[in-house]
Amino acid sequence: MAFVLSLFAGRLVQLQGLDSKVLQAKAAQQRVLLESLPARRGTITDVKGHPLAITDEAREIYLDPADVTPARRDQIATTLAKELTLPKEQIAGMLAKTDKHYLVVVRDLDPMRAKKIMSYGFKGVGSKPTYRRTYPGGNLAGGLIGFVGTEGRGLTGLERAYDKVLAGQDGQQSIEIGRDGQRIPMTRSTRQSPVSGRSVRLTIDRDVQWAAQEAIDKQVRATRARSGSVIVMDIRTGQIVAMANSPEVDLNHWDDYAPSDWGNRAAAEVFEPGSTNKVITAAAAIESGAVTPETRFTVADHIRCADRVLRDAHTHKTEPMTFTQVIGESSNVGTIMAAQRITSQRLYDMFRAFGFGATSGGRLPGEEEGLLPKWETWSGSQRCTIAYGQGISVTALQVASVYQTIANGGVRITPTIVAGATDEHGRMIAAPAPAQTRVVSATTAQEITGMLEGAVEDQGGTGSEAAITGYRVAGKTGTAMRYDQKCMGYCGYTATFVGFTPAQAPRLVALAVIQDPKNGHFGGMVAAPVFKDVMTFALKTRKIPPDGS
Repeated sequence: MAFVLSLFAGRLVQLQGLDSKVLQAKAAQQRVLLESLPARRGTITDVKGHPLAITDEAREIYLDPADVTPARRDQIATTLAKELTLPKEQIAGMLAKTDKHYLVVVRDLDPMRAKKIMSYGFKGVGSKPTYRRTYPGGNLAGGLIGFVGTEGRGLTGLERAYDKVLAGQDGQQSIEIGRDGQRIPMTRSTRQSPVSGRSVRLTIDRDVQWAAQEAIDKQVRATRARSGSVIVMDIRTGQIVAMANSPEVDLNHWDDYAPSDWGNRAAAEVFEPGSTNKVITAAAAIESGAVTPETRFTVADHIRCADRVLRDAHTHKTEPMTFTQVIGESSNVGTIMAAQRITSQRLYDMFRAFGFGATSGGRLPGEEEGLLPKWETWSGSQRCTIAYGQGISVTALQVASVYQTIANGGVRITPTIVAGATDEHGRMIAAPAPAQTRVVSATTAQEITGMLEGAVEDQGGTGSEAAITGYRVAGKTGTAMRYDQKCMGYCGYTATFVGFTPAQAPRLVALAVIQDPKNGHFGGMVAAPVFKDVMTFALKTRKIPPDGS
């Protein structure tokens, strides 16, 4: 007995003395449960505060297979499959993993449905509070806003670009539980509350955005085009009022779409601008004093540049044309003749000053720089084709910014998409004012505006389909051959129209781009009607009075 008792005594000394701290730590590890408390993600709204992305309460249903008796597995699998509209085999397979203690069955479940499931009282089936991201507009500005993944982090668009602002900071709590998973009363617990994310207000106007998407969708379908984009900008502030794409992803069902449709084409897709680029050539030539709007050229329908013969879109007799007529009728030959009066470096510098070959600086997600070759590398024929918009690549946002600059008297304002964000106290703080840079003189900008008015209003102008009754519209068509990786060369066209109004005191600029249309391909016939529809709606929405045709 003395020997046995001595063994017991030795064991007690070991447990309570020598190994006590190690055993206490193991016991605490078994009974202390650490639980993450998700932060509520901030809201994304339009410029008027209408919600575009919100966070709702939801539930996560999970299983603890080790806590489910074999006799109840079939019943649990049958019930959950019915309530969650999932295959019974899927849930049964999860229940068979008896070495697991936490398997997520479904996330983002409506709280009322989760309450019904928990009312069955199944042991080993649990519910955890969480949040789900929803988008009231569905596909409204889908490529721009982006979406969050199952872990609650932004994956694309503004959701990703402003993830640190929107996400907030998750909290954490620890409690002590017994063998049955219930909390042990009167035990210690710690809690670090989550910090909710801040809200972001965009410059987008929900109504104009809707009209832009409707117009571009309609024309993409009518022309059987591959895709399209529309941008509307406030000329005086540089704020983007609408940025629409077609097709556009439905953010509530983003995983049903191909990844190629997730992005924001208006800022990410590059293309050769075609004749919309001619205003930069005009700006360089006029600013240098080489030409004026009244300068006369004798224009044929073709011209030799180095080893190539370049032509106008339509055949015509050799005729005298003013530079205003050259731009209005979108003559490639006349534009080349004007460009030959300035150096390649001056033309290149003007491209750079207008923002080509670089991102806009407005922090738009997925924005591309485009392609602007160094002037020293231009070949003899490329020197000519670049003058009328072939041989360089740009984004729709870059083109819209060019015309905002002209309309704003030659001052470029960095395009912006975020109007402000809330601080830690929920107060809306306006975003910093965007940078402003003078690109050309006010006189040059005014002269180019007059030339662009002629392109829309004159009988011979290529943009007559963009005319809006009661308003003076200045704009330019663009029709460019489209480089396509699939055919390893030029196949198809890019049709463009960009313009602003009222021309006397410009307020809004709008751009429509349609990629690879099959029913027609000229910018004046395919893209100009989209501009007209969108701009007419925006003028009414903004209550901008007419200035007379």
